[in-house]
Amino acid sequence: MKYLVVSDLHLGKGKFLKNGQFNILEDFFEDERFYEFCDYFSSGRYFLQKTTLVLNGDILNLIQIDTKGVFTHIVDEEMTIQQIEDIARGHSQVFKGIKKFLKAPNKEVVFVIGNHDAGMEFPGAQKKFQELCGGDVHFCQTYSRHGVHIEHGHRFEAINTVPKDSYFLRGPQGKRILNFPWGSLFCINVLPKLKKERPYIDKVRPMSAYIKWCLFHDPAFFWKLFRTCVEYVLTTYGDYYTKQNKNFKTSLKILKQITIYPRYEKMARRIIKKDPSIHTVVMGHTHLQEWRRFPEGKYYFNTGTWNTIPSIDAGMHQDTRHLTYCSIDVHEVTNVLVYAAVNEWKGKWKPFVEEVGTN
Repeated sequence: MKYLVVSDLHLGKGKFLKNGQFNILEDFFEDERFYEFCDYFSSGRYFLQKTTLVLNGDILNLIQIDTKGVFTHIVDEEMTIQQIEDIARGHSQVFKGIKKFLKAPNKEVVFVIGNHDAGMEFPGAQKKFQELCGGDVHFCQTYSRHGVHIEHGHRFEAINTVPKDSYFLRGPQGKRILNFPWGSLFCINVLPKLKKERPYIDKVRPMSAYIKWCLFHDPAFFWKLFRTCVEYVLTTYGDYYTKQNKNFKTSLKILKQITIYPRYEKMARRIIKKDPSIHTVVMGHTHLQEWRRFPEGKYYFNTGTWNTIPSIDAGMHQDTRHLTYCSIDVHEVTNVLVYAAVNEWKGKWKPFVEEVGTN
């Protein structure tokens, strides 16, 4: 049994808008490569092999998709369906690739919902995605089978998650709308304004280093960033639909995590300790590929992202883009891990190179 895990594609409306203007909110430009990826693992020697493609969160960048030119945090099922249709028009090759993958024997697709595509919890959104992919897609928040545990990872950050029992709110006209956490509200209401001047602002890693750099080398933008954030907090503090998660306990968690970022390998370790049957944990969310081997021969992988990551590392002087994914082979009966690695997709001429692996 093979598992292929990709995350954080951040599909938007496409490279160009209807008027031909470049879309500064688009992050994904590897449509042809993704189609090749789906084609490769659903044909040839993989044609009959049991394979599950796991889309591990933030596949769709729903929180940075405008609806008729408007960005809003009042998002219902109907709006989410429209957003998915807009994304499909801008990334037809991606959906064509998933459709081709699903047509091959013994193939399935799992969509693990992340913080950027929280709207995929709506039943209508799931149905629309399945229609566009031409087959059944399983939707979930966490996925665990054959000793492999997969989740996006945003639930470990107070700024990017809400309690399970308050995932939705009752909105205008009684419609059910998404209850967004602070991080998503920032992406919806503030980031589009800032990206008009600094399109890469949400891509730089580490973000904290970039903000410090701005203070000394781009002070005008730093103070604009500071002012914009403060104004947003003040103007929305009393808004019914944005104050649901503004409590003292949550605020303390957010402040703590700004200075002490959660270590995802520790979170993976906890998951494994809680359930000894799990031998492999896979996450995304951070956009940084990494892996750890624990003493008892168990593993944690982070798949990174297929998006360009600008770096302010003086030793690099360039953007980085690695089309990384996690490949896992498990014995279907015994659940024994046969092989696991973070690979980089290179295209049909040289399908992939192994970045790190269990062998």
